[in-house]
Amino acid sequence: MPDDVILFDVRDGLAHVTLNRPARLNAVDPEAIDRWQSLAHEIAERDDIGAVLFDAAGRAFCAGGDVVAMSGLAETASGDAEGPAGLIRELADRIHDGHRMLRESAKPIVAAVQGPVAGGGLGFMLVADVIVASERATFASRYSDVGLTPDCGVSTLLPEAVGVRRALELTLTSRTLSAAEALDWGLVAEVVAPEALDARAREIADGWLAGATHAFGQAKRLVHAGQSRSFQASLDDEAATIAEAFVTPHAQRAIAAFAAR
Repeated sequence: MPDDVILFDVRDGLAHVTLNRPARLNAVDPEAIDRWQSLAHEIAERDDIGAVLFDAAGRAFCAGGDVVAMSGLAETASGDAEGPAGLIRELADRIHDGHRMLRESAKPIVAAVQGPVAGGGLGFMLVADVIVASERATFASRYSDVGLTPDCGVSTLLPEAVGVRRALELTLTSRTLSAAEALDWGLVAEVVAPEALDARAREIADGWLAGATHAFGQAKRLVHAGQSRSFQASLDDEAATIAEAFVTPHAQRAIAAFAAR
């Protein structure tokens, strides 16, 4: 599996993930999909990772799946028992497994979005918990342009971020949002000048690592888990999690400092 399609580095608790197919607008092909799934599991399982910085090389953040590559593979699979549909389903399942691992992990993720995001790229972006966008970034669905339907979690993550009506507008029309409009919609958390993007995203990640890293991660996990279970289950999880957090050395020092004030 080539490592250069998605770059990965871990230093001082920060995992840095970079989509690296700039010539294809960082659209993912089967090799990138395999790499994404593998890295997602590694990030979720490694104890030495406390936060994740997610970005992309080149002028675009992500154009979703590489439709040209998928189409070529589908032609070769036409003689298989399950045919092209089976192949596309398998590739989508691999992407989705990676998305699920990152979303359900206790590792907060900040995305630095430097340019256009389209189609499944919205799903890749929305796996992040905090999204910082450059003023040059744009956001569009584009699924209908190629006769396809949402994937990469877009049907769940997009309405979660902007509401059902706006999600439908973005997926059922050709509308493209500017960075300012995306901020107004709640699709991104911040918009900054292009030259400030990397530093701002790094500042957010460093803040997580310098503070109660474990607590940030558990807070992320609790918020996401609460969307798909009963209120009582969330309350029980909150009680158990805060009890564990209360006796950690970091919490004890922070509580003592607060009490001293």
